[in-house]
Amino acid sequence: MKKLLMGCVAALAMAAGASGAHADGCKVGIAMYTLGAPYFAAQVAAAEDQAKKAGCEVTSSDGQNDMAKQIADVEDMVAKGINLLILNPRDPEGLVPTADAATKAGVKVVVMDSSINPKADVVTQVRSSNDQNGFLVGQWLANATKGQHLKIILLSGDKGNEVGRDRRLGVLKGLAEGQLNTVGKTDFEIVGQGWGGWSNEGGLAAMEDLMTAHADANVVLGENDSMVLGAIKAMEAAGKTGVLPLAAADGQKEALALIKAGKYGATGLNDPDLVARTAVDIGLKAVKGELPSNFPKLNLTTPDVITKENVDKYYRADAVF
Repeated sequence: MKKLLMGCVAALAMAAGASGAHADGCKVGIAMYTLGAPYFAAQVAAAEDQAKKAGCEVTSSDGQNDMAKQIADVEDMVAKGINLLILNPRDPEGLVPTADAATKAGVKVVVMDSSINPKADVVTQVRSSNDQNGFLVGQWLANATKGQHLKIILLSGDKGNEVGRDRRLGVLKGLAEGQLNTVGKTDFEIVGQGWGGWSNEGGLAAMEDLMTAHADANVVLGENDSMVLGAIKAMEAAGKTGVLPLAAADGQKEALALIKAGKYGATGLNDPDLVARTAVDIGLKAVKGELPSNFPKLNLTTPDVITKENVDKYYRADAVF
C-alpha cells in the first residue's frame, strides 16, 4: 500500500506542477493542533510544500494544543475563502462540528494524522496504522525480552487522544500475543502512566516523576519517539540504567540513530512526509471533483517496526524529522 500511495503522490504532484490547474483560486488551509513536537513541524512543512507545488495559496496555523484556538483557526480560514482544509484535529469529537461547518461552507476537508469521529462530514482521513504499528512493536518487545517480567512506564500524549490510545493498546495487544507465543503466558505490568504532551520536554518531566516513583521499572514505552527521547535525557541525568526505551510510533531520526547504536529498542513507522503529501493530493483531487463517489473514508499507510536489523532502510541523516 505504501508503494502505491507514494506512486500516487508523485504522479499527482507532477500533474499539478505541469498543468498549473490549481494556480487560480486554490486556497489551502492547514490547521495543526500543535507544532510542539518535531513530527508535527515536519508534517506541516510537507503539507505546505505539496500545496505550494500545486500552485496554491497556503495558510497554516498552530492550535497550541488548545481545542478552542484550533476551532477559531479553522473558522478564520473558512472566512478567508479556503477551498481545501487539511485538519489535524485536537479532539476527535470536539472538532466534528467545525469540520461539518467547513464542509457545509463548500470547503473540502481532509483529516490528517489524528483521527476524527467517522460521523464527521469529511472527504477522508489519512494516517498511519497506529494499531498495527503498535502491535508490531509489542511483538518485538515480547521476543526481545522473552522470559523477563516487564515493569513498564508508559508515556502518553494527551488525555482523550485516539491516536495515543490506539498506539498504546496496539503495543499491549502485540506484547500479550507475543508473550503467549514465546513463553505461554503474559508477564508484564504498567507500573505508571505519565502525560508528556507528545514533546521531548514533556517526556523528560513525566519520566523524572515516574522513575522516582517506580525505581524498579525496566521498560519505558512512549506513544511517540519525542517523549521517549526526553525520557532518555531524564535517565541519563539521574544515572539511571537498565531501562529499555522504545516507542509505539514515529521513526524520528534521533531515535533511529540510537537504534543503530543499540541504545533504543524499536519504534513504529509513521512517516509525516508521506501522510501529509498524500492528504494534500487527495484534497486537491476532491476540490477538482476527481474522486470517485466510493472513495474510502480511511486511508492507511503500511505499518512496520523499525529495529536494529532494518533501521538502515529508514534512517536518513538529512531528514527533517
